[in-house]
Amino acid sequence: MQRQRVTLFGASGTMGFRAFQELWQRQDAYDLVLLLRPSTKNKQRFAPYLDAAARRADAPSGAGLRIVWGDATKPDDVAEAIRGTDWVLNAMALISPQADYYPDKARAVNVDAIASIVRAVEAEPGGAERIRLIHTGSVAETGDRLGTIHWGRVGDPLKPGVFDYYAVTKVAGERLVLESNIRHWASLRLSYILPTDFRDYLSLLDPILFHLPIASYMENVTDRDAGFGLANCLQIPDESDFWRRAYNMAGGPAMRCTAYDYLSANFRLLGLSGVEACTERRWFALRNFHLQYYYDSHVLNSYLHFWRDTMESFWEALYGDAPAAVKALVRAGRWPGVPRAAGWAAYRVLRRMAENHRNGPAHWYRTGNRQRLSAFYRDEAAYEAIPCWGVNMPQLEPEPECAFMDHGYDESKALLGPSDLRRAAAFRGGECLSEEWEGDFHEPQRWRCAFGHEFTARPYTVLKAGHWCPECLPPPWCYDEEARRNPFFAQVWYPNHDLAESNFYPAECIRDIAGK
Repeated sequence: MQRQRVTLFGASGTMGFRAFQELWQRQDAYDLVLLLRPSTKNKQRFAPYLDAAARRADAPSGAGLRIVWGDATKPDDVAEAIRGTDWVLNAMALISPQADYYPDKARAVNVDAIASIVRAVEAEPGGAERIRLIHTGSVAETGDRLGTIHWGRVGDPLKPGVFDYYAVTKVAGERLVLESNIRHWASLRLSYILPTDFRDYLSLLDPILFHLPIASYMENVTDRDAGFGLANCLQIPDESDFWRRAYNMAGGPAMRCTAYDYLSANFRLLGLSGVEACTERRWFALRNFHLQYYYDSHVLNSYLHFWRDTMESFWEALYGDAPAAVKALVRAGRWPGVPRAAGWAAYRVLRRMAENHRNGPAHWYRTGNRQRLSAFYRDEAAYEAIPCWGVNMPQLEPEPECAFMDHGYDESKALLGPSDLRRAAAFRGGECLSEEWEGDFHEPQRWRCAFGHEFTARPYTVLKAGHWCPECLPPPWCYDEEARRNPFFAQVWYPNHDLAESNFYPAECIRDIAGK
């Protein structure tokens, strides 16, 4: 059987490296091409694999490994990595909080580089028909889902959080894939990826920790399950109905928890008694982050069969990878006085982070950053009104009631017609300007939004994937006005915003924490 060539972007990342390791184990079937920055860290990390591939080069069952040392923000490097390939797996992204500090770089990686990938695939001989593209999106695209809307599914409104430029770029990058001419694509919207490598886990320590409301519901996925699932895409045949669809990628019921329980388990892993011992409750935002439970995460698992971990196995794996000093601290926690002393030491570190770092909510309050407080708390008074731990705690039932989001058309119908497009557009406060449609979800149509912007989009992009007007995509953020005009969007806005709110966040608002 002829070997297939697989190009993997983002192989040095948390999920991408796990995907690479999975592909490396399947080396009899694939030749691998990686596009990596020529950093010392990358060269050291991948040197053993290049050496092993060179030693096996003449073996009949040997796998080839080629690394294009370059930059995904350079179109020529992208084209070189894709030349002659059969598959493109994109696990590449500049994620938060780095995307918050370097927004221009985030756009270059998460949008411009995706455009280069799409162009390179389409430019290959027969590429649009022949090459399969797996793109990775993000749960951040749908914004916070608090209150009565804890449950989500693909097709719900996209709502990048205010100031969340990472989410904005992920929406824009995904749209490039959905609107491309590529015949075989899929977008996997990854939930929160839990690293099982302790060093990766520690790298998450940043004031963005406090952007997470404790009342959030999380359906997570481990890095190793996400990488395993991405590698399993290579087993999907061309004729499968898997293609040309977006999916929510998370770990299923066994990977669900509340944010409060997740935070408490984090601190217990480090030998502390819980989140209350080393934080103040008001440091944690009340809204405007992301994460949710999914109605439909089982759909992707039915194709890729990647559900293996549970929250319990994740914590066990992470603790198993912890250095000896951390494990010693945990054991010392049995001695009288140690937990209290450790909690006080951790409190001082986290307080400095919350109060002194410009991305910390307590810093926004201390410095009078009213726009950030408005987005994440509503106002200063709401911040001040947050009580201590244990007082009037929010409802944190592990299995909240479910309620489907209305997508603006009859989803039970086997075939849709032009009237269904018009109805869906009207529910979004706009119009479908195309008069004829024969039911092909990937045939571009003309639309107009409530603000009068006209645009072209495929019905799948709008009805099935939750995208709408590209010109209305933030920044700036004017969600209060959009919710008044767009009933579809209002469903995800008013559960934790008042009708009386009328906020506007200009495009430059994200620059207040840019740089480091």
